[in-house]
Amino acid sequence: MKLQQLRYIWEVARHDLNVSATAQSLYTSQPGVSKQIRLLEDELGVEVFARSGKHLTHITPAGEKIIALAGEVLSQTQNIKRVAKEFSDERKGSLDIATTHTQARYALPKVINQFIEGYPDVSLHMHQGTPMQIAEMANDGVVDFAIATEALELFGNLVMLPCYTWNRSVVVPKGHPLAQVKKLTLQALAEYPIVTYVFGFTGRSQLDQAFQQADLQPNVVFTAADSDVIKTYVRLGLGVGIVASMAHDAVQDADLVALDASHLFADSCTKIGIRSSTFIRGYMYRFIESFAPHLTKDLVMAAMAAGNRQEVELLFKDIELPRH
Repeated sequence: MKLQQLRYIWEVARHDLNVSATAQSLYTSQPGVSKQIRLLEDELGVEVFARSGKHLTHITPAGEKIIALAGEVLSQTQNIKRVAKEFSDERKGSLDIATTHTQARYALPKVINQFIEGYPDVSLHMHQGTPMQIAEMANDGVVDFAIATEALELFGNLVMLPCYTWNRSVVVPKGHPLAQVKKLTLQALAEYPIVTYVFGFTGRSQLDQAFQQADLQPNVVFTAADSDVIKTYVRLGLGVGIVASMAHDAVQDADLVALDASHLFADSCTKIGIRSSTFIRGYMYRFIESFAPHLTKDLVMAAMAAGNRQEVELLFKDIELPRH
């Protein structure tokens, strides 16, 4: 059994059983990938993939378990490399972060700028996607950290570190009737078409829950994953926007009025999700603490060593999170 063979079956599974795409991503040949998978199956005495002719059709029950174990082996080989690098040169390496548009656009720029200045020899890569996509990337070990508000709790391999709480603002053009209201209400919002986030993005679930509890049916006419897109369509007069408060820039969005809506919706919490088996290098701890100052190295180490999520939550029980 070769490490290369384990990587091949892992990558084929990640590429939806597309051997050609897998070979391309690994800079090798399709016949070479197929041959090594067959050799591994022959050695193990079971099929990892079911086939119809030359095409892979699905992962076998045995294959599901083997691929999961292969993922753990590959993750540990990465950790071995990281341990070696940490002791050979603690200021060189790479850091892969997966996050959403809102975090990438509004929460991370200052942190990333400072990190690059402090660690010029660390190669930093940002992957953007839906909360589900980025949580899956962290769970599978494709990235080191996932930073998001939604979906991280769906993956049992992730240790979730709470970073900060935030809430929402309603954005409207200047002169809009809502801009004259003394105190915003859900009833007033429900009278207008609403432009906001796609379900599963940026705390959208709290928004829907608030209207449901008030027995109101919001008229959501347009949704997007990108706060800037939402504001664009507010400017076009499509409706009133509901966005994360951090997504309103007083200078760049001077043509829009931001109305505080924090009294209408429950707070949301942005977290960093880290695969429980990840070896965290020194500069990774530094990045985490730059993003969320209360997440010291000792606290992160305690969270990574905790036996379950309840123990992790107890570590943060008495910590007041910053607010964005």
